[in-house]
Amino acid sequence: MKSTFFKIIVAILLLAIGVYLGKSFFSSPEVNTVPMPSTIKYRNIGISNDTTQVAQSIGFNGKIIEVKKGASIQKAVEEANPGDLIRVYPGTYSENVFIDKDNIGLQGVVIDGEWPTLDGKKEINDAFLYSGNGILIENFKIINYKGNGIMGQAGNNFIIRNNWIIDAGVYGIFPQYGKNGLIEHNVLSIIADAAIYVGMCDNVDVRHNEVFDNVAGIEIENSRHCLVENNYAHDNTGGLLAFITPGLPIKTTFDVILRNNFVVNNNHENFGAPGSTVSGIPAGTGILIMAADDVIVENNIVTGNNNTGITIVDLATGDPKANDLNTEGNPDRVVILDNIMFDNGNDPTGEIKAIMLSKMDTKGPDIFAYGGGTGSTIRDKNKYRTFGLDGYGKAQITDTRDIPTMMTPSPVQPRSVSKEELGELTYYGVCAGCHAFGTRLIGPPMEIIQAIHHDNPQGIVDYINNPKNLREDYPEMPPQDYLSNDAKMAVAIYILGLKE
Repeated sequence: MKSTFFKIIVAILLLAIGVYLGKSFFSSPEVNTVPMPSTIKYRNIGISNDTTQVAQSIGFNGKIIEVKKGASIQKAVEEANPGDLIRVYPGTYSENVFIDKDNIGLQGVVIDGEWPTLDGKKEINDAFLYSGNGILIENFKIINYKGNGIMGQAGNNFIIRNNWIIDAGVYGIFPQYGKNGLIEHNVLSIIADAAIYVGMCDNVDVRHNEVFDNVAGIEIENSRHCLVENNYAHDNTGGLLAFITPGLPIKTTFDVILRNNFVVNNNHENFGAPGSTVSGIPAGTGILIMAADDVIVENNIVTGNNNTGITIVDLATGDPKANDLNTEGNPDRVVILDNIMFDNGNDPTGEIKAIMLSKMDTKGPDIFAYGGGTGSTIRDKNKYRTFGLDGYGKAQITDTRDIPTMMTPSPVQPRSVSKEELGELTYYGVCAGCHAFGTRLIGPPMEIIQAIHHDNPQGIVDYINNPKNLREDYPEMPPQDYLSNDAKMAVAIYILGLKE
């Protein structure tokens, strides 16, 4: 008893310190002003005489290409060869940087608090867009983009770390259809969908990040073998999410560990695009597990989330408009281990409020489970205020210490880009980030695109090159003219031949 009490006191003290640090670094009387992030640890890189040693220490042993204020990062990428490190010095760079080569490093140099800053001026869609493998992006400040801060399109073996991303559009960091990646020590705020969105990926670690003032903090969607650890998710609409979006080509989310995170005060008003999946996330959601399997929730501090601490639902409950017969929509084999949860559910909304009122209770629970699913367990449900856990068994494990990472022991091979697979790869890596069958993401559902361009792949190619915003209820699609002509035609043909 004394040991348990001591652990609780220590955890509360740690939480108080974390909340205090968060307030001291991020509170400001000015709207949309975000001071220096507390999580980022940076060095004055590039001022050592032995620059080759610095480059080799992070895995790049080619030449070092320096970009200084007034020059172009994209031009440096075009000059680079695999193994080269592009070092960018403080200054403001208003451009989209597209990396379609393998093993290229982009490393910002932070000197005396001055960052290399990519400013989209709300005119440019993406800051960094990579399709190469073995890409490093670190030490950049990214602001005022329309689409994404950093987006990956089918690139494997990626590292995205130590970046400061503010108001970068729909997604802050968005690896799409990548395998074996690390996202760490980033700070992200004011993102209209997910600050960190791991979409249709495998073997990704998301560690030591701070996400706040976003709709979704960290989102693991249609992805497998992911570790979300030691992150500080606060003041979002929803803190941590692991779920399935129906209508995407990858139909599962499983083998996800949510461990050692602070999930605090996620009560921000939802400002997601109306009709999009995240627009349905209730404010006050700490952790959301929807239709994902084999998710382990361990040693998190979850507090101050006004709707619920942890919500576990099936697709029928969480996304009743979903219509994907190929997706199994139940959350199976969820495991709740030891967590510290308190002061959640102070102002429940929607169905949870109605359900709790039916139980003569005005407060939401720490853990709310509703809908289908089998095989789920909990270590000690008496530690928490719960609803819907009657079918949960006793957890058979006590911790996940034997799983230090979900990344692969060595780099994985690049994805195949044969002529026969080019359309599929482009669809998975580019199009499926915004378009799904039978449900709305950012862009129109695939069946609408097929109806508009029936038997006309060239029409899709023309739209890819020069999109026009034809519908007021959807945002304008950014041009994808960086794709090769072969890739554009291949994906157009692939889309028109798709069946749900």
